[in-house]
Amino acid sequence: MPNPVFNRIPKSQIELAGVVGQYADNVIDNWLLTAPPANPAMLEMFRDREAQPYRQMVPWAGEFAGKYLTGAVQVLRVTGNRRLRACLKEFVGRLLSLQAEDGYLGPWPRQFRLANYAPKGGYTWDTWGHYHVMLGLMLWHEESGDKAALKGALRIADLLCTTFLGRKGGIVATGSSEMNLAPAHSMAMLYRKTKTPRYLELAMQIVDEFSGAEARRRNTHPPPAYIAAAPAGDYFRQALAGKEFFELPKPRWESLHPVMSFAELYWTTGNADFRTAFEHLWWSIVKHDRHNNGSFSTDEQACGHPYKHGRIETCCTVAWMAMSVEMLKMTGNSIVADELELSTLNSVTGMHSVSGRWATYNTPMNGVRCAHYHEIAFQARQGSPELNCCSVNAPRGFGLISEWALMKDREGLVLNWYAPSRIKARIGRRTNVVIEQVTEYPKTGKITIKITPSKPAEFTLKLRIPHWSAKTRVLLNGEKVAGPGPASYLAIARRWRRGDTIELNLDMSLHFWRGERDCKGTTSIYRGPVLLAYDHRYNLEHEGRNPRCPEFITSKGWNFHKTDAPMNPEPLDARTLRCRPAKWQSWDPPAMLFRVESANGKTVHLCDYGSAGDAGTVSHSWIPVKHAPRTAKFTRTNPLRSAR
Repeated sequence: MPNPVFNRIPKSQIELAGVVGQYADNVIDNWLLTAPPANPAMLEMFRDREAQPYRQMVPWAGEFAGKYLTGAVQVLRVTGNRRLRACLKEFVGRLLSLQAEDGYLGPWPRQFRLANYAPKGGYTWDTWGHYHVMLGLMLWHEESGDKAALKGALRIADLLCTTFLGRKGGIVATGSSEMNLAPAHSMAMLYRKTKTPRYLELAMQIVDEFSGAEARRRNTHPPPAYIAAAPAGDYFRQALAGKEFFELPKPRWESLHPVMSFAELYWTTGNADFRTAFEHLWWSIVKHDRHNNGSFSTDEQACGHPYKHGRIETCCTVAWMAMSVEMLKMTGNSIVADELELSTLNSVTGMHSVSGRWATYNTPMNGVRCAHYHEIAFQARQGSPELNCCSVNAPRGFGLISEWALMKDREGLVLNWYAPSRIKARIGRRTNVVIEQVTEYPKTGKITIKITPSKPAEFTLKLRIPHWSAKTRVLLNGEKVAGPGPASYLAIARRWRRGDTIELNLDMSLHFWRGERDCKGTTSIYRGPVLLAYDHRYNLEHEGRNPRCPEFITSKGWNFHKTDAPMNPEPLDARTLRCRPAKWQSWDPPAMLFRVESANGKTVHLCDYGSAGDAGTVSHSWIPVKHAPRTAKFTRTNPLRSAR
């Protein structure tokens, strides 16, 4: 059977520093440690599910505990935070104590368990909720060795098999749609762990249900008034037929979770069609629906072009990144790691308050960022005032770094993550290797990498050379290394010894993505992997000078949000732009700030996208730039379409 090209290294120890490390630490202190006691209904909804009057819950309430646990475990992996480990041990113990005798671990009363409809006649996302709980329990078992956690996930799997395996109509016959088919992924994962045949059978059955044919033939319940027995997205058949993701019947973001089953099923069955379908859908999203900041979705689904202004939901981007991790494992393509870096350094930082106290629901390309409790307050309930789909899911964006920062392949180690950090991993049976990075990246492109094996060891170390780094220079122990081309891995095979040092210098010159369609007339400016943004907080000297500039006030690229204001009446000139580091003299500084000058005398300050709008100000990532280079054609070696 085929194996992943790249794999996460079990029990590796990662210590993040720098900007992203500080974000992760703040998220732990101000959210992950406080969320369960501040929102006790996250667990208590499972305890009193049979009691009347029934709780008033959103249909997806059962997901909160699982999403929280999944993200928290992965954040633990990139921090090693002892307080978080103790918190999660207690959380998992309480969660498992609330599992029913038959394995059910949702918030709905007995007669509605896994029926995907609720006591008062509305639909629920019950199997979706169980998917997230299963995922969290499996990750905690991997991290801690807690056998009870794995047993809890297996009990859910057994219940799903009892309920749906071989039953006419399957899950889609409950009237549910794409989100409730997510257990295809977790069941396939559990089969790889346990080799229990019925787990694979149910995963394959759910994939068959993607077409919805059985649901159209027969409904196991009377056709509910609230939702038609609709087919799911038919992701497998239509992907093999070459359909784009946005063209499928159900192109919502939740679809990405059941689609991830294709990767697991490819490694399990060897059926190349699963790989073909998975890769096709991933590339389709990159080309048509991944925005300039590395985020995915417009108004919670694929729309077919990345220039459309609309709500960019946090959960959508996190799901996209999780899918990208599977793509990186499957292909070993450095471009996929570039995409994960783009999403992490821009969208994930942008969706979080620097304090870690809150995250967004919508992180727009242009506009104002609002805390989740401003935009999706309807999800708040008694006992869980801060819980919603995004608040419990956002930390996973940082946690996913643990899956792709340092990986292994048949030849050795693969370094994807560049930032101040220290990673310890085992290579072979008896050798540990510490990789320490001393750098200010992504503020600068110079990265010093110190390799310290516990004893001399022969292996290949692969360094990711981003597609945007046109000119890259690499020194090994002071001597030049040839051949570091963009959009590739530079493989260095040698007998590594304590004290070996690599100096990697990446090309941080500006590159541009000229907007089209809804963003026509504006341009995204990148410095290395970082999207630059205009925030009027750093440009107050320009604001209010020209209150009557209809050509900008009415421009489609500027008028997405009612509180938008023009950046500057006269565009910057891309031909003569100079970008220099700048300092913010007041409190709450951005992670990066640059003074950008053009020969026409226009000067503005641009910050990193992740910092833009953190103080509640209007920000823009599509900005007026004249003479920007023509947008490069989308290719699989330049998916950002940027040019110099």
